[in-house]
Amino acid sequence: MKPSAASHLDSLAPFDVSRETEERLSLLESELRRWQAIKNLVGPGTLDHIWDRHIVDSLQLLDLEPEARTWLDLGSGAGFPGLVLAIAGFERGLTVHLVESNSRKCAFLRNIARLTGVRAFVHEARLETVIPTFVGKADVVSARALASLTKLIEWTEPLLKTGTTGLFPKGRDVESELTEARESWTFEAEILPSRTDSEARILRITSIENLS
Repeated sequence: MKPSAASHLDSLAPFDVSRETEERLSLLESELRRWQAIKNLVGPGTLDHIWDRHIVDSLQLLDLEPEARTWLDLGSGAGFPGLVLAIAGFERGLTVHLVESNSRKCAFLRNIARLTGVRAFVHEARLETVIPTFVGKADVVSARALASLTKLIEWTEPLLKTGTTGLFPKGRDVESELTEARESWTFEAEILPSRTDSEARILRITSIENLS
């Protein structure tokens, strides 16, 4: 069942979004539903909870780095969080680079970027080939439901060492992931609450060094 306009406006109520941003996010939702029947872009069980499970869950990252102007999102999938951030951050001058190796998902991302007119650039490639080109250029790097924290730090080390902030949404196992990652790295980690899931957390990672 598609949620009513009132329900998605309720979901957006805690955020200061303009009418234009709300319209772009609604366009993302409607296009996702249209493409989902053919392309299977997100888990079918989450389709009736797009606003809370995907859009608002992504949107909450934006205000954690309000000064960011260049954002790199890894494993963007159907655009969460990267495409939502590009839409919501458009009016503040945010540019988001979306890295995704799946061609059908890239086609969807490009379609939404074109329809909304936001500064979202799609890189159809493996993240290992894209990350080096953003060293010293990205203010923030994010990844949602992509890999363990240890693996994320391994991939993004060149960025984190040159001043990029890592924002990584995590689930209930966040403490064990931190413990594992600290066996190989020393870093500053701020554990932030999720606004959409009481058991979830968002990690802000900075000041990283390899222990080996």
